Parts: sequence; structure tokens; C-alpha cells
Amino acid sequence: MAEYRNSIEIERPIEEVFLLTNNHVAEWSSVVIEEEVLHEEEGGVGTRFRSITESNGKRMEFDGTVTHYDPPYANTVELKGEQFDLEVEYEFEDLDGNTRVTQRSHVHPRGLIRLVFMFLGPIIRRAQCDATYKELQRLKTFCENAPRELTESHLET
Repeated sequence: MAEYRNSIEIERPIEEVFLLTNNHVAEWSSVVIEEEVLHEEEGGVGTRFRSITESNGKRMEFDGTVTHYDPPYANTVELKGEQFDLEVEYEFEDLDGNTRVTQRSHVHPRGLIRLVFMFLGPIIRRAQCDATYKELQRLKTFCENAPRELTESHLET
């Protein structure tokens, strides 16, 4: 298993950052190109979804499940794919009107990919840390520039 962690500060209130992060993944992510909710559970936990990613020209499909949902402070999803499984945790911290977002990813390689991770671990770890940082930069840009209409209907309920 490999673990990656990174944080970023976003100039937007925690409630809005939480909603934008979780409800608009395909809009801010450079890797996730499509997400579809398959079954929604009240309270979030147990909600199932399908996520399609593309990286270096390779598409992968993941079956996802929300395993922890504590708005606006935390969200965790498990993603099961053909080559590896992921657990992705987001933690949101209120900084007096701004928000610190911390992402932790746990990668569980499957089959032959485990050998690749064993032999190329440091190279993969460095590349994944860089990729996580770039994703959080994209999230910051998206959140700080997204129109209020994307969060207003959720915040009113």
C-alpha cells in the first residue's frame, strides 16, 4: 500500500468548498473525466457511484462508495478498479472564512501492479505527490472562481 498526503488553503468558506469539492469533481479534476451517481443514500454514507479517469492517455473505470460523510468537515470514498483500489479522504478545516483542504490517498495495487509498485515505489510516490499537489491547485482555482450559484441551492436547504 502507498499513501500520499497534501494540503492547500482556499479563499472560500468551508461549506462552499466542501460542496464544490464533492459535487463537481469532474469539473475541477484533471484526472476524473466523468462521475455518475448509481445509488444515493440519505446522509451520504453508502452512496455508490462510477468514476472514469484518464491519465497519460489511459482510461480506467472505478466503482466508488462513500464510506464517511461529515459535512462540511470530512468525506472519504473507496474506489475499486481493475489494477488498483483507492481510498481517498478529504478533510476540511475552517480558517476564519478560508478553508484548508487536506487530501490523503491510500493506493492498494492489485496483481502484477504490486510488483511495479515494489520496484518503482520511490518514483511512483514522487509522481503521485506531484499529481496530488496539481489536483489540489486545480481545486483551489475552481473553488475560488466558481459562481455562487453552484453552492447556493445546496446551502439554502
